[in-house]
Amino acid sequence: MSQHFNRKIILSGIVVTALLTISSSQVIAQGSTTRALEEQIRTMEQQLQTIRGELDRVKSNAVQDSQKVEALEQSTATHKHMLFFRGGYARSNNLRNGVSIQSSVAPVGAQEQADRNAWYIGAGFDFNLTDNVWDLMPGTSVFAELMFEYKQFGKVAGGALANSPTQLAGGTLNPNGVTVDMFTLTASPKIKFMEGSRFRPWIIPAGLAIHVVSPPTESITVLQPGVMFAAGADYNIWKSVFLGIDARYHLTSGRLDGVKVDGFTAGGYLGIGF
Repeated sequence: MSQHFNRKIILSGIVVTALLTISSSQVIAQGSTTRALEEQIRTMEQQLQTIRGELDRVKSNAVQDSQKVEALEQSTATHKHMLFFRGGYARSNNLRNGVSIQSSVAPVGAQEQADRNAWYIGAGFDFNLTDNVWDLMPGTSVFAELMFEYKQFGKVAGGALANSPTQLAGGTLNPNGVTVDMFTLTASPKIKFMEGSRFRPWIIPAGLAIHVVSPPTESITVLQPGVMFAAGADYNIWKSVFLGIDARYHLTSGRLDGVKVDGFTAGGYLGIGF
């Protein structure tokens, strides 16, 4: 009886010990699992913070890019058109007589010729038609240019009809001075490249020019049509202010009652965008 009781006690102890061992193992295993989960959670939190920071950076860059695009669009919209003022050097291909009326019939008295070199001043404006050549050439704009310029070749002694009194009536040689000059009005397509850039080169492939000469020709003709070719570039120096350079060549067909007005100009201009 006593031995049987002792065996029960020993067996109970073994069972309790086993249970305690299993429970301790489970607790230890659960503790390890908890620590592993906590470590994974911390790692995920760090990754989420990194992703959030990257998303914030991308969002900030997107906002900055959007602001730059808006500023560029506003700047481009502000500078769609331009008013400009020109000035510089001009040269005629041919000499012109400094007479009050160009006369080969009565070449009496002074028949001085003006210089081929001249100075010019002028103004005009560019009106924007399209920013991408009607979807054919992105970054290239087409403008309609309307311009006028005044060229002066100098002042020389006039001919018989500029004499005071006229030699045709028996007067002595006393010629008045005659200013040799010309007024030109042009209308042209202007193609500007590098849309969105501060520096924009341009060309005029061909434009219509109407020249008004003074003094008039022998048959009192003053108008001569022609063609103008041009190239140049302008740079946006500040806000809506532009500086530019250009060179233009004027070509006409034949002579205007003995007067030939072909020649070129080269100079600079100041432009105001609007």
